[in-house]
Amino acid sequence: MALTCGIIGVTNTGKTTILNCVSNTKAEATNFAFSTNKSNVGVINVPDPRLYKINEFVNSKKVTPTTVDIVDIPGLAKGSSEGEGVGNQFLGDIQQTNALIHVLRCFEDENLPHVEGSIDPVRDMEIVDLELQARDLDLVYRKIERLERAAKSGEKDPKRGIEVLKGLAEHLENFGNVREYEMREDEKKKFVDEMFLLTDKPVMYVCNVDEDAAIEGNDYVRQVEEALKGKDTQILTVAGQLEAEIADLETEEERNEFLNDSGLDEPSVNKMVRSAYALLNLESFFTAGEKEVRAWTMRKGSTAPQAAGVVHSDLQRGFIRAEVIRYEDFVAYKGSEAKLREAGKLRLEGKNYIVQDGDILNIRFNV
Repeated sequence: MALTCGIIGVTNTGKTTILNCVSNTKAEATNFAFSTNKSNVGVINVPDPRLYKINEFVNSKKVTPTTVDIVDIPGLAKGSSEGEGVGNQFLGDIQQTNALIHVLRCFEDENLPHVEGSIDPVRDMEIVDLELQARDLDLVYRKIERLERAAKSGEKDPKRGIEVLKGLAEHLENFGNVREYEMREDEKKKFVDEMFLLTDKPVMYVCNVDEDAAIEGNDYVRQVEEALKGKDTQILTVAGQLEAEIADLETEEERNEFLNDSGLDEPSVNKMVRSAYALLNLESFFTAGEKEVRAWTMRKGSTAPQAAGVVHSDLQRGFIRAEVIRYEDFVAYKGSEAKLREAGKLRLEGKNYIVQDGDILNIRFNV
């Protein structure tokens, strides 16, 4: 599906540590600013307890979660949009992502110096926002210039586009983000979407705290919450170093014991991954059989043939019908197909059916 979520923030916020807690591939974390020259891509399993509940009734040989790609963008600094530090190449990496996880440093550590000399997550948030806004403003100005050249020929669309983009440019100049700017959906699609503007991407904020603040947060977290009050965004608290220690434990029993001792019901990074999945507008459906119980990723609002195509292109091409069972019904009837069918909980759906999160599908097809 090639949808990715980018982890962003100023340097030394703990972005890489948090990514390594959940990634199948590990990246190097250091104490130095501008210590890396490339973004790291992690393939993340999306935690979903429903998979294992389904398997209690199926006893499959294999359980396979779905995944999401998360890109760890090296730390940004003042002037990144003008080439400062590692340069603006990473702003280009951000442009290729579909949603953003903004990690804010909300912990003290004298061994991990802050590039700005003090801990202030709200200031750090504003630094990153300003760099993204500057990049967006440059892209908007460039498009206005192109439309002005086209408008000289007397075309109407370029003139309307110029009006829309000049309003957007003013919003950016006033330190606003594109995602908060109100415009008609058709005009946004026509004049804005193709630029893949950085501040247009949906964003969630992760406050990286120390172990003592893992449960209730701290004053830094509360400062972030106050700064973002009224914004349509999610704020999560993650104790990155604590989560890294949990992730390094070898057995599930050890991890659960560590979690209980820390007062956590599950790793906070699991909640972060699920939130990132939702931020990308993704949902899961399941297939279940003797060989494998598996979660699959689809865009929210996908039709049955589109979901079938995620499994294999032949299933979409030759789609006939889909046998559909809701997850809750499957569990309630303990996976008994006969009882589900008798109760009318196993349905046959056609090409126009919109697959729901948690549907268990059996695709009928003919190629």
